[in-house]
Amino acid sequence: MRATIRQVDDNGSPRSQTDLAKEIPDQIIAQDATALNVTAIKTKDEMMGTLLDIKT
Repeated sequence: MRATIRQVDDNGSPRSQTDLAKEIPDQIIAQDATALNVTAIKTKDEMMGTLLDIKT
């Protein structure tokens, strides 16, 4: 994912260069991907726990 930026005004204005219309959906996608990764790790941990319980 790449941030979309606008060019700074010539007068040195400190206005934000972030395009929120693009950044907010990108943040939602990143948040969903993180949640899926956490779910996958939890599932792996549960499977390993079950495997270790069966082995003992």
